[in-house]
Amino acid sequence: MKLDRESFRGIYVIVVTPFTPALDIDEDALRSTVKFCIDAGVHGVVTTANASEVGYLSETERRLVAEIVVDEAAGKTVSVVGVSSAHYRISADLARHARDIGAGGVMAMPPTFHAPTLDEIREFYRQVAGATDLPFILQNAIGPGATVMSPRLMADIIDELPTVRFIKEETAYPAQMTGDVIALAGDKLLGVMGGRAGKTLMEEIPHGMCGTMPACEIADVHVALWNAIEAKDKALSRHIFRHLLPLLDFEASYGIPLCKEVLRMRGVIPSAAWRQTGYRALDRHALNEASIILDGLSDFLLPAYRHEAADRRSA
Repeated sequence: MKLDRESFRGIYVIVVTPFTPALDIDEDALRSTVKFCIDAGVHGVVTTANASEVGYLSETERRLVAEIVVDEAAGKTVSVVGVSSAHYRISADLARHARDIGAGGVMAMPPTFHAPTLDEIREFYRQVAGATDLPFILQNAIGPGATVMSPRLMADIIDELPTVRFIKEETAYPAQMTGDVIALAGDKLLGVMGGRAGKTLMEEIPHGMCGTMPACEIADVHVALWNAIEAKDKALSRHIFRHLLPLLDFEASYGIPLCKEVLRMRGVIPSAAWRQTGYRALDRHALNEASIILDGLSDFLLPAYRHEAADRRSA
């Protein structure tokens, strides 16, 4: 299943990479995570992206994770493989691997590590997009390793490269950036999705966003929100969004540990272990707060994955 205008819409979740307490990749938990996402009704899954802790995976692990996610998603939903790296030679090889394992598309930020020049960004995308015929998503982000692209630069890349037809926009002003790039790129641009956990989705929709790419711990709630938006049920969509925001705000503080603790609390993964540096573990008060927030979302959580159901399974 490849990306196209019709399929690039809705909720594309970033699949986390579960680890054992010894920090080895937990392959069974990774498969369980993809199954949860599919059960939640997501429109696509994305792997080896920032929320997958991709920067903390070896090249061998990175390929293994992509292979598992693409295999689990096959025939069920679209899979996208993140191929961001420090140089186009690395990313081009990863793009070819994504093609060979059956991914539906690839996504990349500009070269990471040292900030690239404009010419280096253009050459990076020429080389990586030219390595395969897979549909390509430009990822425009802020944060460690990210270089922000202007709407004009993204529109020029889309105009030049025939497989580059999609954007993930998650910079400082994503809604307005989306409106700007849509106006500049015209019909060659087939869709723009947001990021930032979906915190600005309600502002983004009027500017032309066609979905969002959050981390996957509450995929079912994001899907419920999107379904309400698609049904033009403004009251319900605002109701879900208000209940969703406290967890997204909590995620902004605790990051990957929070995402994984929620998945553990919901019985999706057995361990919340993470590799990414710079975060603190949730103490008992933070875990209690996460549980209270999940209780407030219970109407939108799949019954099999409510955290009280997980407690019963582990009892």
